[in-house]
Amino acid sequence: MNETLAGWLQVIALIGALALSFRPLGDYMAHVLTTGKHWRVERMVYRAGGVDGDAEQTWGAYLRSVLAFSLISLVFLYGFQRLQNHFLLSIGMKAVSPALAFNTAASFVTNTNWQAYSGESTMGHLVQMAGLAVQNFVSAAVGIAVVATLIRGFTRKKTSYVGNFWVDLTRIVLRILLPISFLFAIVLVAGGVIENFHGIQSITTIAGDHQSLTGGPVASQEAIKELGTNGGGFYNANSAHPFENPNAFTNWLEIYLLLVIGFSLPRTFGTMVGDKRQGYAIVAVMGLIWASSVAIVTANELHSVSSSAGHLAGGMMEGKEQRFGIWASALFAVSTTLTSCGAVNSFHDSFTPGGGGMTIFNMMLGEIAPGGTGSGLYGILILAIVAVFVAGLMVGRTPEYLGKKLTGREMKFASLYILTTPAVVLVGAGIAMALPGERAGMLNTGPHGFSEVLYAFTSAANNNGSAFAGITVNTDWYNTALGLAMLFGRFLPMVFVLGLAGSLAKQQPVPVNAGTLPTHRPQFVGLLLGVILIVVGLTYFPALALGPIAEGLH
Repeated sequence: MNETLAGWLQVIALIGALALSFRPLGDYMAHVLTTGKHWRVERMVYRAGGVDGDAEQTWGAYLRSVLAFSLISLVFLYGFQRLQNHFLLSIGMKAVSPALAFNTAASFVTNTNWQAYSGESTMGHLVQMAGLAVQNFVSAAVGIAVVATLIRGFTRKKTSYVGNFWVDLTRIVLRILLPISFLFAIVLVAGGVIENFHGIQSITTIAGDHQSLTGGPVASQEAIKELGTNGGGFYNANSAHPFENPNAFTNWLEIYLLLVIGFSLPRTFGTMVGDKRQGYAIVAVMGLIWASSVAIVTANELHSVSSSAGHLAGGMMEGKEQRFGIWASALFAVSTTLTSCGAVNSFHDSFTPGGGGMTIFNMMLGEIAPGGTGSGLYGILILAIVAVFVAGLMVGRTPEYLGKKLTGREMKFASLYILTTPAVVLVGAGIAMALPGERAGMLNTGPHGFSEVLYAFTSAANNNGSAFAGITVNTDWYNTALGLAMLFGRFLPMVFVLGLAGSLAKQQPVPVNAGTLPTHRPQFVGLLLGVILIVVGLTYFPALALGPIAEGLH
C-alpha cells in the first residue's frame, strides 16, 4: 500500500511540476526564437563563423546548413573516438573500432544516443565531455530549430524565408539548454550524482573481492542527457547505475528533465502563432497519450502473470532496481520511450509482454507525447495537418490549418514524413531477421527474440536509443545498419518538415469563415488522437502481432 501511495504521489508531483513549468518555459522559448536582439556573446559566435545574424535563409538554405553542420559533427566525433588514446584524460582507453565509432557518431549527432558499448570501459573523459556531451547540446538544439521553422511557416506570409539556422542554434544552446543544464547539474551533484575526473579506481568490496570503478564528469552530462532527450549514459547501466541515478529524488528529477521541454513547446507554438488555445489542444493530446501509456505499463508490471516469483515480489521486479521499484521504473520507461531519449533505469527486455510491447508502441507513435526536443512537436503538428486534411475530405472542402490552405504540395510533404520512419524500421528489421548471422545475435528465440530486433530498429529509426538489451548489436553489421537507420530516421523527416515550412510561408493566409474547422476544441483533440492511433495501428500492427502480442497470447 505504501508503494502504491508513493507511486501516485510521484506521478502527481511530476504532473504538477510540468504544469508549473508549461507557461514560463514555453513563453521564454518563444521569446528566444522570435526576438530581434542578439547577446554580445552571440555576436562573437556569429563573427567567428562568418555569419550575418540579421540575415535569413530560405528553407533550402536552412536545410543545407542543418545537413552541413551535422555532417561536420559526424566526421569530428568519428575522428575523436578513433584517436582518443592520443588525447588527455583518455584514462587508458583504446581507440574505438571503426564500425562502433561510426555507430556512436551517428547516434549522438542524430540525438539518438544508442550505445552498443559500455561507456565506462570504452570512452575517455575528454571524448565524453568534448565529444558526446557537446553533441547532446547541439543535436537537441537542431530539433528545436527545425520546429521553429515550421511554426514560422504558419506565422509568415508570402515570403521565402524561414529563419537563420546558425542564429537559432546559437540562441537555443546559449539561452535555453546551457543555463538549465548548469542549474540542474548542481542539483544532481547535491542529490548524489558524481562529478570528478577520477580514472579507473580499484576498490575492495565488503566480501573482500576487488572491483574496478570508473569515475568521471557524470552530473554535467546527466543533466543535458535528460533535458535534451539524448539518453546516452556515462555507464553501461545508464540511469540504473547509482553513480548516474542514486536515489528516488534524482530518478524523479531526471524524468522531469526529459519531459519538461517537450511538454512546454506547445505553449511556445501557441504563443508564436498568436493563439494559445492551439497550444493547449496539442498538449492535451500529448498528455492523454502519456497518461494512458503510464497506466497501461504500470498495470502490466504490477499485475504480472509471468511467474510465481512475480506475485511474491508484488509484480514484475525482474530487471528493475530495488531502490526505484515498479512504479518509478514504469514511469521512467514510458517517459523515455515517448520522448527521443534512450535513458533507462530498468531493463525493458525484462518487462511483461504488455509493458514491453507498450514501450515499443510508444516509439512507433513517433515519440510525440511529448517527443524529443523539437522533433516531438513537429511530429505531432504533421499529424495535426493530416487530421485537418481528413476532416476536410469529410465535408468536401479544401482543408485549412492556422489560416494556411493544405494543398497537394503540403500533403505530399506530410505523407512522406509519416512514411519514412516506418519504412526504415520495417525494412531494417526484415533484413535482420532474414540473415542467419544476425538472428544468432538474439538472446531469445520466438516472438520475444523478434521483439528484440523490432525494438532495436524502432529505437534507432525514431532516434530513441533505448534497447531491449537482449540482443548483441556490437557487430559490424548491426553497427552499420543501425547507424544508417539513425541517419535516415533523423534527417529525411527534417527535409520534409523544412520543405513544408517553406511551402506554408509562401502562402497568403486565408480568413476564418463558417466552414473553417476549429482546431482548438475537444472535438479536434479527439480527431487527432484517432488519426494518430489509426496511422500507427495500420502501419505497425502486423509487426507487433508477430512480437509482443504473440508473446502475450502465448
